[in-house]
Amino acid sequence: MKTLVCFGDSLTARHEGKDNPRLTEKISLQLPNYRVVNAGVSANTTKDALRRIEKDVLTYRPDLVTVLFGSNDAAVHKKVALNTYEENLIKITQLIGPDKTILITPPPVDEKLQPNRKNSELAKYADAVKRVSDETGSYLIDFYTELYSRTNYKELLVGILNDGLHFGEAGYDILANLITEKILDIESTREKKFD
Repeated sequence: MKTLVCFGDSLTARHEGKDNPRLTEKISLQLPNYRVVNAGVSANTTKDALRRIEKDVLTYRPDLVTVLFGSNDAAVHKKVALNTYEENLIKITQLIGPDKTILITPPPVDEKLQPNRKNSELAKYADAVKRVSDETGSYLIDFYTELYSRTNYKELLVGILNDGLHFGEAGYDILANLITEKILDIESTREKKFD
């Protein structure tokens, strides 16, 4: 059985009132041939991620790892400078291996409910993720654009907390589907290489 580790902050870790984290449970249902490990920790930034990557990610010897950080890095009250964020993502990708890393851009927020986060700033962090993906050759899911391009994106950000950051079932459905599609695409490409 292959192993997928979902590495991130509260957006990865959230249970939304259920027994298991929403993201990994949804992915597990879509990818039954994977053991899906949730390595999300609330309030984490990429600085925190580097401190715990060995224990929380690498010890599982994963086949693939999703990396979703940035919502806290870009927040006024936790700020990790953009260039440091980018450097941290490069280090994370190098530690995992670019061929195993699926970088995910941080999603937009409902600014009326999130005074410490601005979409203009999150867009810069999303662009940094894209640059790191290009530079390292790792995989990319542009979750920011996927949500922000939807006219109803603020509705997708309504979860139990209704804080404009932590999305509910609809947001997790979108993210899980994007991850599943990316993994199936990666597997298909890898199989073609060996044919």
